[in-house]
Amino acid sequence: VSILIYAAILHLHYIKGLSSNFIFASLSLVSYSSIIMTYFGVNYYLAGLHSYAAGDPIPIPTFVPILSAVIFITILLGYKNRKII
Repeated sequence: VSILIYAAILHLHYIKGLSSNFIFASLSLVSYSSIIMTYFGVNYYLAGLHSYAAGDPIPIPTFVPILSAVIFITILLGYKNRKII
């Protein structure tokens, strides 16, 4: 799944309307959260063959909503300060 997400972002440069550096940087920043979800979500929250989630589910750490807000604010600041070529 992680490779598919990054491959989709890399192939966005071939679409004329989505080939700006700001969109590429923003989607790369958001796609990093898919890696974090893969690590924490699959290993600790989802029950399955490759997980350590055997007992009661652990609460979502407090850094998850904070990190989401920081990513969103970073994208907004980048949009405000982007340079149109």
